[in-house]
Amino acid sequence: MSDTPSPGTTPNPTDADRHRPLRRPLVIAHRGSSGAYAENTRAAFLHALAEGADGVEVDVHLTRDRHLVCLHDPTLERTSDGSGPVADHTLAQLRRLDFHRWKGARIPAEYGPASAQLLTLPDLVELLAAAGRPVRLALELKHPSPFGHELEERALSWLLGAGWDPETSRIGAVEVTFMSFYAGSLQYLAPSVGSEHLCQLLSVVPDAPVPSRFNLGPLSRAAVRATLRQAVADAERLIWEGRAGIAGPGLAYVRENLADVKAWLAAGRTLRVWTADRDEDVDLLLRAGVQQITTNLPARVLERVRRRERVLVGTGA
Repeated sequence: MSDTPSPGTTPNPTDADRHRPLRRPLVIAHRGSSGAYAENTRAAFLHALAEGADGVEVDVHLTRDRHLVCLHDPTLERTSDGSGPVADHTLAQLRRLDFHRWKGARIPAEYGPASAQLLTLPDLVELLAAAGRPVRLALELKHPSPFGHELEERALSWLLGAGWDPETSRIGAVEVTFMSFYAGSLQYLAPSVGSEHLCQLLSVVPDAPVPSRFNLGPLSRAAVRATLRQAVADAERLIWEGRAGIAGPGLAYVRENLADVKAWLAAGRTLRVWTADRDEDVDLLLRAGVQQITTNLPARVLERVRRRERVLVGTGA
């Protein structure tokens, strides 16, 4: 029988839980409160802060005129009424697009007009700094980028100019960590950023064949899978060697590699797992002892982890 609690039930603490230091995991809002509002928008980030998220995760690309813009995809079709690569557009051109209507959520007046939903990295840091409390910013640098490591250079240059302290990785009350699936991005940042502020993202390479829509032959598809597996191996190496102090696996990776996850925790790595929205997934991560949970539903996950806190306090942990 599974020991996973049913959704909506109170998680049952184990003996290991009762002897673990009583400090709840940080809850990081994935692209903002993206369950409620369009991802990576002003509304999503403001709502995440209103819900009490400890931090937010954001994805950044460079525009044609080299602005750091908060978008996940390299192309515009999924999350806007535009089309084509982000890198082919100037910031002014992107500002004219609608980045929220696809979600179907009405934006409250306090979250800004439709025309103000697209954010640059400077916009987002200003928004977080106004929260009046410490906030974590998990900054994902999106690769492959047509601009190569200019993406990292532009991010570091802007942060330094805005008062970012490389020693603490803070800009005022905002603590910045840098993330990427691409190990080369973190290696490029390493001379400027401490390992404790570098997060290596990880995902499972599926066994399923590369989709036929990519029009690849059998050998090419095998090469793609081999390349992806090598990328994961490179990423794992950074974590094992301590060059990335934060491991950022997806839920599927955690389930398939729980022994490695526990070994990383024992070795002093911070675990930041994405993306946990269901109670049973949150409970799995709580039992594993991860320190940071990334979610589209920060209010729900905060309630889940606080409920576990109350249970542990009630048992005299």
